[in-house]
Amino acid sequence: MADPILVLNTGSSSIKYELLDPHTRTRSARGLVERIGEARGRLTHHAGDGPPYVRDRPFPGHADGLEAMMEAFAAAGPEPSPVAVGHRVVHGGTRFTEAVLIDDAVIAAIEELSPLAPLHNPVNLTGIRLALKAFPEVPQVAVFDTAFHRTLPPEAYTYAVPREWRERLGVRRFGFHGTSCAYVSRRAAALLGRDLAELNLIVLHLGNGASATAISGGHSVDTSMGMTPLEGLVMGTRSGDVDPALAGYLARTEGLDAQQVEHALSHGGGLLALAGSGDMREVRARDDDEAGLALEVYTRRIRKYVGAYYALLGCRVDAIVFTGGVGEHDAATRAASLAGLDRLGIAVDPALNVAASREERAVSLPGAEVAVLVIPTDEEWEIAHQTLARLADSPSPTGRP
Repeated sequence: MADPILVLNTGSSSIKYELLDPHTRTRSARGLVERIGEARGRLTHHAGDGPPYVRDRPFPGHADGLEAMMEAFAAAGPEPSPVAVGHRVVHGGTRFTEAVLIDDAVIAAIEELSPLAPLHNPVNLTGIRLALKAFPEVPQVAVFDTAFHRTLPPEAYTYAVPREWRERLGVRRFGFHGTSCAYVSRRAAALLGRDLAELNLIVLHLGNGASATAISGGHSVDTSMGMTPLEGLVMGTRSGDVDPALAGYLARTEGLDAQQVEHALSHGGGLLALAGSGDMREVRARDDDEAGLALEVYTRRIRKYVGAYYALLGCRVDAIVFTGGVGEHDAATRAASLAGLDRLGIAVDPALNVAASREERAVSLPGAEVAVLVIPTDEEWEIAHQTLARLADSPSPTGRP
């Protein structure tokens, strides 16, 4: 590889990594350290076409996970000699509207933003600090999920809340899944053979986290997630939209404080609350009333957002894009999410929709007014792409400020 980028996506209990060249889009290694902090952990490392390198053992902390990643590179290859390390960071607030070279000031700012993403920014920072120790001479870049949504107009990001909250506390909508949206919107334009600048898209990123984003001319104009990733669609364990008065009601009737309510809505809501499992595959495999209701609630919320964004985009939508684990692999969810929208020119072709494929493809009726696309997201490639672009823009030949 001429210019390998190591991409690190540090989660609350996992480290996902890839070593790739954004020029050629070749991957020399990828891996996952999962169940960090649990009694049984696993590292799975893929290099080349050989069998995976797997180690089952506990990883008490993220430092142990990163050490295991380095051991996997040493044992199974290749030599990790990246020209840069790109990090996914969930929340950049209003300060970070593009990828940035990491220095002490950036680290401090990400830490200051942690109250906005307490489940994400702290562990993203852990990955950054560990990588700085592992690769002290290599420039490192933070790529923010919120940055893509910097183009939201004021009427989209402004909440109707007291002025002091908005001006002093920075309460507003930020939006997330921006790295995925940036990637799949460009791929949608390529698949349609059209210029992204002329397209209106609705991107449905459906995974454990789920969001809807309206994109016009390559720019985010509205999105379902808000100040935090809790707002919007029903998700694996997140409730999505609820009455804001719910917290006050539970405080009065059950004595719950704000943190308890937020934790319950983030970790005990969504499909988990409705069907006892946050895994769509498990819910979809069942045939009972509880699972059926959960699926109806889930897909009905998506239809509401699709209809709303159809209106916001001036009643002209060129394509609806499904991505994320559920969006890419669950044909039944795709069909149900768009059911009844035929009069808007939106429908899936039943045969194309259920056909097994991992490729970018259209699943809409031939000649449909609105194309329905399935595009596997590649956030790691997008992070590498933005990392390399940031290094190219740096005045320093080493990529450091």
